[in-house]
Amino acid sequence: MILVNTDYIEGKTLEMLGLVKGSTIQSKNIGRDITQGFKTLVGGELKAYTEMMNDARALATKRMVEEANKLGADAVVNVRYASATVMQGAAEVMAYGTAVRFV
Repeated sequence: MILVNTDYIEGKTLEMLGLVKGSTIQSKNIGRDITQGFKTLVGGELKAYTEMMNDARALATKRMVEEANKLGADAVVNVRYASATVMQGAAEVMAYGTAVRFV
């Protein structure tokens, strides 16, 4: 599956199949949340949250690709990511784009 953030793929004619998306809501356990809270006092990267968001993006992308595969897509164009805080220490990540088939 080809994923691009442009609305075209060089050298390919595309047939649009529709919007596809994948999402997940992730959180860290309370112990990690507390240690990351202390980290904000001294500054620096919150590695546990960076890891959480990387995992969430990967899972959201996987779910988007699964939805595109169900439509018989060859690629997803205009791939975008969005995130939102659901509650303290939990975030939703959504991946979305347009599923296309090569003509």
